[in-house]
Order: sequence, then C-alpha cells, then structure tokens
Amino acid sequence: MKAIAKLAAATVMALGISHIAQATQVEVHDPVMAKEGDTYYVFSTGPGITYYSSKDMKHWKKVGRVFQDQPTWAKGVAPSFDGHIWAPDVYHKDGKFYVYYSISAFGKNTSAIGVTVNKTLDPKSPDFKWEDKGIVIESVPNRDDWNAIDPAIVEDDNGTPWMSFGSFWDGLKLVKLDNSMTKVAEPQEWYSIAKRPRDVSLADSEAGNGAIEAPYIFKKNGYYYLFVSFDLCCRQMDSTYHIMVGRSKNVQGPYLDKNGNDMLQGGGSLVLKGNKDWVALGHNAAYTFDGKDYLVFHAYETADNALQKLRILEMKWDNDWPVVDPADLNKNTTVLEK
Repeated sequence: MKAIAKLAAATVMALGISHIAQATQVEVHDPVMAKEGDTYYVFSTGPGITYYSSKDMKHWKKVGRVFQDQPTWAKGVAPSFDGHIWAPDVYHKDGKFYVYYSISAFGKNTSAIGVTVNKTLDPKSPDFKWEDKGIVIESVPNRDDWNAIDPAIVEDDNGTPWMSFGSFWDGLKLVKLDNSMTKVAEPQEWYSIAKRPRDVSLADSEAGNGAIEAPYIFKKNGYYYLFVSFDLCCRQMDSTYHIMVGRSKNVQGPYLDKNGNDMLQGGGSLVLKGNKDWVALGHNAAYTFDGKDYLVFHAYETADNALQKLRILEMKWDNDWPVVDPADLNKNTTVLEK
C-alpha cells in the first residue's frame, strides 16, 4: 500500500499538481446554502435537487432530494427534461423556505424558473413538506433574448424581493417579485444588470459567446454586490469559469467594478479564478453566518479529473471590496460522511 501511495504521489508531482484528491469531499454543482437552527444545508444541481446537511460546514451528510419525482410542469417547458434540475437558490422569509430552481434544455433558452416552499429544511420535522408553486418566469426561443435559469433572491432596503437570473444571450436580468415570493410583481419591473459582448451575427435563438451567468446579489457595507461567473463551465479540464464582481448603491444598478466600468458593458473585477489544483470555479453564493462572511461555490479539482467539489471560503473586505484567499481552496476541504 505504501508503494502505491508513493507512486500516486509521484504521478501527482509529475503532473504539477500540489495535492492528492480527497475522495470523501462533497461533490456539488451550483451550491447554495441556508441555516436553520444549528444546522447548515447545501442545495445543488442534480436529480430532483440534491441537498446535504452539516453542523460545522465541514462534515456533511446527504439528506436526499427536494423532488422525489419531477415537477409536474417540467416536460411541458422542456420536453427533453430528464429529472436533472439546475442551479437552485434557497431563501428564508416569514417562516418559510423558498427553493427556486431551473428547468432547461441544454444550450437553449427553452427554460423556466420554478419555486417550491417548505416550513422547514429538517426532513425529521412533522412540518416538513415541499409544496411546488410552479413557474415564476419562462423564456422562449425567438421570443426572449434572455434565459430563465440561475435564479437568486435579494431583498432591497425596503424589504422588496427581487430575483436576479440569466445566462449568456443578452446577459443577466433582475425582476421584482410580489409579496408571495412566487410570482412577478405587478406592474412589472425588469432590469438588465450585466452582460458581455456578443457576436451580433449569431442567431437570437443561440446562446452566443457572451459567457456570463449565475448572478448573486449580496448586501454589505451600504452596497449591493453583484457576483457573476465569467467564461465556461462543464468542460472538465477545459473549464475556464471564474468569479467576478461589481457593486451598486441601488439593487437595480448600475453595477460598476473597481475601475468604474459598468457590468452592462462587460465590466467586472476578479474575485477568484482557477489555478493548477482547481482548474475552474464559480457559480457562487455569498452569506453571513455567525458574524462571518462566506463565499460558497463549486471548484473543479485537477487531481480528481476535474470533478466538482464544494468550497466554503471566508470572505473579507478591502476598501469595501470582497477578498478571498486562494490558499483556502486547499485548506477548507469538506468531508462527506456516510
């Protein structure tokens, strides 16, 4: 066994990788978090929306799925839907937990964002029951120049809920929700908040090459911080995902980077990017737990053939801009317990 371990270590060093993969880490894509009582929960892309629980943000147990079957409306939106639900967000308000989620055909804006509601995230509670409220918004090819995936909720200073969302096409959007948290508010308010240059010769039905997605707005220091993911995910070792940010005094924008560039014009300041151990990372969320701020995201581990792993890194601030230590990528590991 020692000889095998030495051989594995030699192989890793030969490839320029500084550590050996931890097979017991939590494997997630597009993670989001919530805390109820003394328990943390992570939700992620997967069959029925996969989720995990933890007491310390390091040791995790798989809880199961939000949907045991698929949403009843899913195939009506995307006939090719196979039960794999994308990019959830979890939000707590007025004693209820709202899990927003995406149903989509890959590479098309044949998409919709739905929401399901529960009084608790604890499956052992007698109050535990998911109630799907159906579609919040839907995008249709050749009708909409935006994509209804990657939802994230933020409340403004008046307590009004807003949902940011979007991927590629004409960029990222923001829409006001009503007090039920399950519908778009009337009269409707929609805003564009970030996008990247797109080849205008491409058909409107195509995603295009303006690679931006996964908006997440976090309130702090009198600003709304808009985190986004640039470039490409889901290509294993060829993935180039990285996290960018801008900020605004108003939830509707404009969101500017450190140099004053508007994120609607392709602006954004780097928060974190891949390195030799983690080839790409992104689709982040941001939270304050027990007085500390955290950035939550997935990262593709080089030593494990670019398998996506959960990362929860402390986020600090420099002149009111978020800072994350890249060294924590290898220090802040997770453990999946049986």
